[in-house]
Amino acid sequence: MTSKKLIVITAITALILVLGLFFLAALIWDSNVISFDKVGARTEKAFEVGRVTANKLEPEPPEIIIVAVGDIMLSRVVEQKMLEHKNFNYPFLKTADYLKSADLAFGNLETAIMAGRIIKTGEIVFRSDPKATEVLKDNNFQIVSLANNHTPNFGEKGLKDTFEYLNKADILYVGAGENLAQARTPKYTKINDIKIAWLARTEQLYAPDNYAAGAKSAGTAFWNKEEILSAVAEAKKQADVVFVSMHAGTEYADEPTEDQMAFARTAIKAGAEIVIGHHPHVVQMAEKYQGKYIFYSLGNFIFDQMWSKETREGLALKITLTKTGIKQIVATPILIEDFCQPRILNDGEGEGIVERLGLETDKGAEGYIIK
Repeated sequence: MTSKKLIVITAITALILVLGLFFLAALIWDSNVISFDKVGARTEKAFEVGRVTANKLEPEPPEIIIVAVGDIMLSRVVEQKMLEHKNFNYPFLKTADYLKSADLAFGNLETAIMAGRIIKTGEIVFRSDPKATEVLKDNNFQIVSLANNHTPNFGEKGLKDTFEYLNKADILYVGAGENLAQARTPKYTKINDIKIAWLARTEQLYAPDNYAAGAKSAGTAFWNKEEILSAVAEAKKQADVVFVSMHAGTEYADEPTEDQMAFARTAIKAGAEIVIGHHPHVVQMAEKYQGKYIFYSLGNFIFDQMWSKETREGLALKITLTKTGIKQIVATPILIEDFCQPRILNDGEGEGIVERLGLETDKGAEGYIIK
């Protein structure tokens, strides 16, 4: 091979090597260069990961759900129906699932619980069989108000028996006690680290003076605006929120009285989160006062007053609560059937009942969401 040919071959080989190295370098450079678009995308993705991480570090605050209902009377024709059907749970058959969907249920228990005779139709004193407490507990009633004009119908004996049977069933009661101090003392529930103070008061209504708790005698807590101011303020120091139960007003009246409104608003001014009313046996208006809700009467929940449409209708409230207060209230209308058995009204059937509240609502899956 001539030296000339050797030089040509060498030059071509060198050129090929140079081109190869250049091509390889270009590939390596391209794989390490990131466009601004890619940088933006990756940065955005990093922020998203950061947000997820932040959410994990800041969980949603704990919540609980409370169901509140109106008057519960398990005597007279109601008890007759329970005996007729041989089932003390008969009044709750159509609402049991709803009541148990909450963390606890609350209502006004308008009867003494004690052994005794059957109360006849038309009588206006109420006594329920002790089995009633087991049924209440089975249906998630963990606290009840006794501040009303019927729990003391059988005197101190009836009250003390009621306290005993509720205690045995592990059901808290508020608004009545062995003496005035106990009757006025709040009861506390704590679920998911949310502590609620419960207070209950009753207007004297037609009740005799001896229905009121005394310094050394059992009875209920009659209302007093000055007293509820201090009671709510003191309870608020011990709890996250305060619930006040109020038994007051005129029976079968569509509107609350001035006294009802004055007492409820006083409780709110003192720091109550909500006031839940009963006694009129019909649903009355509600209002949002200083940012808090007052329901003047939820009507009947279990009662034998079948003689009018209004006394058969009632409302249940499903209240979602956090440590800082109420997050949501859903009103669910009910209709009492067969003298004792509430049925939840769906598909707009109870819209007229909700409208009596006079509040703006949105229809939801479980009822009417209060705005």
